[in-house]
Parts: sequence; structure tokens; C-alpha cells
Amino acid sequence: MQNTLPSPLQSFLLDDAERRDLVTARRVNLMRILLREQYLSREALIERVEYLLGNAAFGEKSWEDNFYRDMRVVKAGFKAAGYELKYSRQKGRAGYYLAGNPALGTAPQAEIRGALAELDDAQMQIYKQMPAAQKFRQSVSIIDFGRQVQQRTQTP
Repeated sequence: MQNTLPSPLQSFLLDDAERRDLVTARRVNLMRILLREQYLSREALIERVEYLLGNAAFGEKSWEDNFYRDMRVVKAGFKAAGYELKYSRQKGRAGYYLAGNPALGTAPQAEIRGALAELDDAQMQIYKQMPAAQKFRQSVSIIDFGRQVQQRTQTP
């Protein structure tokens, strides 16, 4: 089948399908995650997708079948785009990865570099002296804020 739709129309239709269909949403998110991160186990992929789409995104009873069915489609999609999805059993680097890609995609690498550039020694000393409970509260607060931002960007 030949692509006859301009890219913006394809993006619009994919976004619409993703909102309407859980299977499409799972597969799209699996692809997005694998473009960003490498060497992810089945459990790690499921955890990330369920964080984005809600618990039991793969179903209650046949979740394993759904995951492997989705991964077959994801692998075929990557192949059509010129990528090769593989699975490594190597200790320390086990999991799904795109052959030839770095362990972290360029976007997360840039995000990490930016975050590290903002740190200074004074901040590090303050953080080291914080009690564990305060560090935990701060982490939860950051996660909650991230979820609020995500919900606002997903709601038209």
C-alpha cells in the first residue's frame, strides 16, 4: 500500500486511533518507548505502557498473549521503517533493543545533559543533608506534578 496521505494527516489519524483504540495505543507507546530506551525487559515495557495508559492495559487474563502479539506488530513496524528490533539475553544488557541505536535515544540524552548542567555544588550539598523522608516527599511531588502536566497536555 502506497502512502498517499501527507504526514500531518497521518499523524492526525494515528492520534485519533490511539485515543479510540487501546491496542493501537499500546503499540504506539511501545514504539515510542523503544525509540527512547534500549534493553528493556518485557516487565519494564509493560510497566512503562501501563504507567501511560493505566493498569491492565494489556488485559487481566491474556496479558502475556496481548504483549507478544503487540510486539510482533511493533517489530514489523520497525522493520518497515528500517529498524531492527532484537532481544538480548546478555547479562547487564538483557531486553528489547533497536540494533545500531544507542542505549538511550538522543532526546533523553539531551534532557539528562540539560538537567546535569543545571546542578551546582551548593544544591548537591543541600540535597545530601536532606532527611530521607523529605527526599521521598520531594520525589512524590515531582511525580505528581509530571502526571498533572501529562493530563493537561492529553486533555484538549
